[in-house]
Amino acid sequence: MQFVCIISCISKKSSVFSAFFPRNVHNSVIDFFWKCCYNMAMFTLGAESMKNLRTRFNRFCLRNRNKGIPNLMLAIVIGTAVVTVMSMFNGGAQLYRLLCFDKAAILKGQVWRLITFVFTENYGGFLGLIFLYFFYNLGRQVENQMGTLRFNLYYLTGILLMDAFAMIFCPTSNVVIGKYLIYYEDFIALYSQMAFFLHLSMLLTFSISNPDAQFLVFFFLPVKAWIMALIYLVMMLASIFNMTYPVNFFPHNLFPLVGLANFLLFAGKDVVNVLPPAWRMKIRSKKPKSNPKVVPFSNPGPYKTAAPKEKQNYTHRCAVCGRTDVDSPELEFRYCSRCNGYHCYCIDHINNHTHIE
Repeated sequence: MQFVCIISCISKKSSVFSAFFPRNVHNSVIDFFWKCCYNMAMFTLGAESMKNLRTRFNRFCLRNRNKGIPNLMLAIVIGTAVVTVMSMFNGGAQLYRLLCFDKAAILKGQVWRLITFVFTENYGGFLGLIFLYFFYNLGRQVENQMGTLRFNLYYLTGILLMDAFAMIFCPTSNVVIGKYLIYYEDFIALYSQMAFFLHLSMLLTFSISNPDAQFLVFFFLPVKAWIMALIYLVMMLASIFNMTYPVNFFPHNLFPLVGLANFLLFAGKDVVNVLPPAWRMKIRSKKPKSNPKVVPFSNPGPYKTAAPKEKQNYTHRCAVCGRTDVDSPELEFRYCSRCNGYHCYCIDHINNHTHIE
């Protein structure tokens, strides 16, 4: 009954969506919502295994590749830049305070903060412009290779996972841990920066499809994508154990792993592409090769099974007498330059044979 009420409320509010989004985006969002409800119901009922569910999901994203919000990362970057610039002026801090992640305010009904915290990353200065430009180009490349719909789902799933983590572990007031007093404002500043690790996880997503692509670090140092991905993983794991106050306390130091979990959710078996090339070859070579299934025919007719070819255990074989370097190791063998093709002869027939035209 509650589910039906929610559906009816969304359908009644469809005019609100159409007021802010184009008609094609509005229709695609509504259609996608209904299809997601159907797929979730099928999964809940246990009608499909996880493998089949992933296959159906990939086909669904492929059929609806161009649906969704195009250039999503451009909108995120522009919104972040606007909030950052306005925060530098008097009164701009109120805008930041209105959009940041605040669990106490969310519980009071300010649910927009579950989404708008992605605009509150404060990089600051020239380095911030470089980060925003890097994230924009990275998001554009990932959207081109994944498709608009799949990239929208990737970003939305990352936001939902981070919201779930923050709503579970973020307190709503000051906290005393040991002999330290951690103010609630510090937790607000911490969890408002969660989108930074979601954006960095796009580097892993790009690397699994283009492991040999090159990034120009500092605009002149070429580094391959899989190396950048490994550097990011090392820095992320190091930051979990070496973060500054107040996030060096468990479990708040684990929120960088949420972006990694979102990457693993969409990566699948391609995750091995972030490893060095030699490791990739070893992993793929260890996969068991399936033997082809032989289907016997009751009446093959004129077609019969070909006899297995004799294994060639020699290097040279005379085209006239058939002797090889295995059964006659004392013989010398030569190739005739006048014959058409590569034909080998023993020393007795190299000058005594009919040339092949």
